[in-house]
Amino acid sequence: MGRKRRKRKDPLWAKLLLVVGALLLVTSGGGLIGGKLLLDHYSDKITHEGGLGQAAAEGNTIDGPINLLLVGIDERVDNTAMGVRADSIIIAHVPASHDAVYLTSIPRDTKVRIPVHPKTRFDGGTDKINAAFQGGFQNGGGRDGGLELLAETVSALAGGLKFNGAAIVNFDGFKGLVNAMGGVHMCVDERVTSIHTGWNTKTGKEGVPYNFANDLPTTLKPNMRPQIYEVGCYDMEAWEALDYVRQRDKLANNDGDYGRQRHQQQFIKAMVKKATSAGVIANPIKVTEMLNKMGDAVSFYNNNILLADWIFTLKGISPDQMVTLKVNNGDFHSETTGGRSYEILDDTAKELLAAIVRDDVGPFVAAHPEIVNNNAEQAAVAPGATPTKTPTVKASTR
Repeated sequence: MGRKRRKRKDPLWAKLLLVVGALLLVTSGGGLIGGKLLLDHYSDKITHEGGLGQAAAEGNTIDGPINLLLVGIDERVDNTAMGVRADSIIIAHVPASHDAVYLTSIPRDTKVRIPVHPKTRFDGGTDKINAAFQGGFQNGGGRDGGLELLAETVSALAGGLKFNGAAIVNFDGFKGLVNAMGGVHMCVDERVTSIHTGWNTKTGKEGVPYNFANDLPTTLKPNMRPQIYEVGCYDMEAWEALDYVRQRDKLANNDGDYGRQRHQQQFIKAMVKKATSAGVIANPIKVTEMLNKMGDAVSFYNNNILLADWIFTLKGISPDQMVTLKVNNGDFHSETTGGRSYEILDDTAKELLAAIVRDDVGPFVAAHPEIVNNNAEQAAVAPGATPTKTPTVKASTR
């Protein structure tokens, strides 16, 4: 799928992609050597206090339904004036039966009311949901403050949803963990052109292939060939998977952020499947290696629940029990106000959020099968299209 990846800086928005997998990596199969003692040894490296504010679930138990907020941030380390925004937001819901995980992505441009955050002197107001993290991050709030305000914003959007935990993952840890797993098997469901990764056709050197204006790709740079992901199934290295799921500007179906959300969800599921099928859980050396990598990768806000309790509560969930869901049926519902374009959640999306609050997602999905995202076994269709006889994605060898 291209030349060997060379070192480069990456925005950190994609950190969320490992979160569910990092937790479920050591939950499925139940064969941990050393059990809770091993997990307790690493918990201090992984868990953090706070981060949920008024959106935190009460009590110190996860015996009932579980809600996790998974966040990826775009941290402009070379441009502090741009601030930090949450570009990827996923609600992971586990019903009280603890036999499934439902992943629901919230569009980053969703129009919301962001509450006041006195700790960082943020006055609140109407904005895109990805601005909530910045409101809590500013004036010394840092990641804890950013996550707290975002959690409170998502909670209000969902009509009072409470979170049992939340997570952020850094790119270096993500890459190391996926590399330790030997990459992932991913199926590409639409042709994707990378705006971040390419190679000079004369020198062979890697570089950014496109020129940009206002953060949008415009024209190809001279002699640059972008990385292209064709429809099919591939064993991807960590850098390929990360690059693929970052893309939203040059997707064949022009499905933008909805396509990126779908690909992120597909990746999480693919990663968990790889981890649980590679003999990792029963191998004490591998378990130790993974936990070491996870300590570098995961910032898990555990809401005062021991990491070992999280792991052993979720250990019975398999990759086949992960259901990825879409809002707005994957179609754009845009509204322009004051010269800015926002996404508006439709009635079905709002009903889905209400179903998460009352722990009724399974029956709701059964009544609305159209909200289940494409799992990449079939080629994706353009937004608004009615899938009829979509071709099956054919497996490819490498």
